[in-house]
Amino acid sequence: MKTIFDQVSYNCSKIVTKSYSTSFALATKMLAPSIRSHIYNIYGFVRCADEIVDTFHDYDKEKLFENFEKSLDDALANKISLNPILNSFQHTYHKYDIPYHLVESFMKSMRMDLTKKEYLTYDEYKEYIYGSADVVGLMCLCVFVNGDKEKYEELKESAMALGSAFQKVNFLRDLKADYEELNRTYFPNTNLTELDEVSKKRIVDEIQADFALGYSGIVKLPEQAKFGVYTAYRYYKKLLQKLQSTPPLEIKNARIRVPNYQKFGLLAHSYLNYKLQLV
Repeated sequence: MKTIFDQVSYNCSKIVTKSYSTSFALATKMLAPSIRSHIYNIYGFVRCADEIVDTFHDYDKEKLFENFEKSLDDALANKISLNPILNSFQHTYHKYDIPYHLVESFMKSMRMDLTKKEYLTYDEYKEYIYGSADVVGLMCLCVFVNGDKEKYEELKESAMALGSAFQKVNFLRDLKADYEELNRTYFPNTNLTELDEVSKKRIVDEIQADFALGYSGIVKLPEQAKFGVYTAYRYYKKLLQKLQSTPPLEIKNARIRVPNYQKFGLLAHSYLNYKLQLV
């Protein structure tokens, strides 16, 4: 029965999420059960595309990406795929009527990672962020509002800002790996070999502004989504705080992280705030 294959597909997306990001998996677990699996499905899709361009160094990345893109288009058109990650994603895509242009923009940014190593202008940087992060936030928002177009439009800007904030925090945390292993630098007008407190503060201030706009939307989310998104927000805010207090030289030479005991402390505090209706 196809229902068995569909369930296997959903399980694969959940495994991908838990294997690649314990923090995102923990936040997703705080969503209502009715929507949780669909966020796993979105994450599984975007993670697989990202892995092709970021880690498969011993293979023909461009060919793999072309094959993945063709399989994606077939999955969305035929509403089935033998690739379980794409099979689960296409189900979420159709169930929540995710606009194709969001998927298209995401794949465009991923393709840029195959060749582009540096973003010299803010417009280039903004375009990449939109495709790699903002649209992922919008895909998730489609699930959160469950077809409520008016609510989607109301929360659209804040969802994009939150996606941007998460992505930029990742960029700042992963400066060493991106620069040394992938020869990439995302922040425009920033010499990463000479990163100083002034440059770091400019980046942090930009992220803080994104977080402020993102939070304004979290408080308006449907209850089924609010606690899970708030949990992710609190984790990334904590990570940014750690980066803010870390000297630039250390950021360039080590990957800053939030220990598990702090993650669970954040979860407990987030739950208390949620229950006290402080969110």
